[in-house]
Amino acid sequence: MDFEFFFDPDQPDCPYLKEVEDDILSIVTENIRKTGKDNDRVNISVAHALRDGIVKTPWAAYFMGLAKRFLLALGIPSENQRFFEKLPDERAHYSAQTLDLEVRLDRWGWVEVAGFAYRTDYDLKSHMIASGTDMRVFRPYQKPIEKTTTVVKPNYQRLRAIFGNEAGRVGGLLASADPKKMADSPGPVELDGFVVPRDCFNLNQVTVKEAGTKFLPHVIEPSFGVERLLYATLEYSLKMNEDRIILSIPPKLAPVQAAIFPLLGKDGLPEKAMQVFTDLSREGLRIEYDEAGSIGRRYARADEAGIPIGITVDYDTLNDGTVTLRDRDTWKQLRRPTPDLPGIVRKIVEKGFQSIESEP
Repeated sequence: MDFEFFFDPDQPDCPYLKEVEDDILSIVTENIRKTGKDNDRVNISVAHALRDGIVKTPWAAYFMGLAKRFLLALGIPSENQRFFEKLPDERAHYSAQTLDLEVRLDRWGWVEVAGFAYRTDYDLKSHMIASGTDMRVFRPYQKPIEKTTTVVKPNYQRLRAIFGNEAGRVGGLLASADPKKMADSPGPVELDGFVVPRDCFNLNQVTVKEAGTKFLPHVIEPSFGVERLLYATLEYSLKMNEDRIILSIPPKLAPVQAAIFPLLGKDGLPEKAMQVFTDLSREGLRIEYDEAGSIGRRYARADEAGIPIGITVDYDTLNDGTVTLRDRDTWKQLRRPTPDLPGIVRKIVEKGFQSIESEP
């Protein structure tokens, strides 16, 4: 999964850099690698990495900061993330700088899960050469400016005398030629097979108004390995609590946000639990209902499936309308009123179970 982000090389600043400029990146730089110490790294803020030239472009630095935050949100801690800079003979021929984002895995060691390549203008320049199409972008000035420039002015009287019927074609070649190259040529110039004497053209200085300029965009290419990220997320989420396996994925990622359990399968508890299930489902929440087996087995199944919240309907629910909320990771339990459940579930999914512990 990748995308190419195009930017103006003459105006390379990223307006969103402040969002991540204080975030710390752990980088195995090219200079460190040249000493043979691939396990060493420098810990440096995004802003300082850019200032010191460790990261060459503001947009690359911004995307690297976002990528680290993304991995943190997947549950992968900072100390097990690093950026690994490719040496010149390792990166692609079009890349001025490539940094891989790597994650430390128990079985495989450091594994690349993302990459950030500064491709300069290679892509569009190659398209221009192959297609003959001008792929430059027009950047308007705030107001037109006057510029003095050199233009080639053909002398058609001399051209007709020398080239006859081909005078028009030669004149067109002269008009589109590079004035600097023409000025640097001491004698006749050759254009598309025609040898043109110097007295067939003049180099004139003219003043023109320009509304803007054209530039060839440069490219930053962030790319991510979806399968590797999924594997890394699962590895860092699998935990043991006593003798139980828990899939402790971040609540925001959980396919099922909460499970509804009637304490027993009698005395109206399943009917009440199904009502809670229906109400929460209608709120757009991803809810599961389970009444098979003992309550302990149902808790264990939900923990293994990564469901962050267990909601138990018991006899007190029938009396006072409260339910038991159970945290997947800590097994803590709290009682809350059923009308408040939609907001409570959303808050836990967004901020974690601890966000509701201090609430009455």
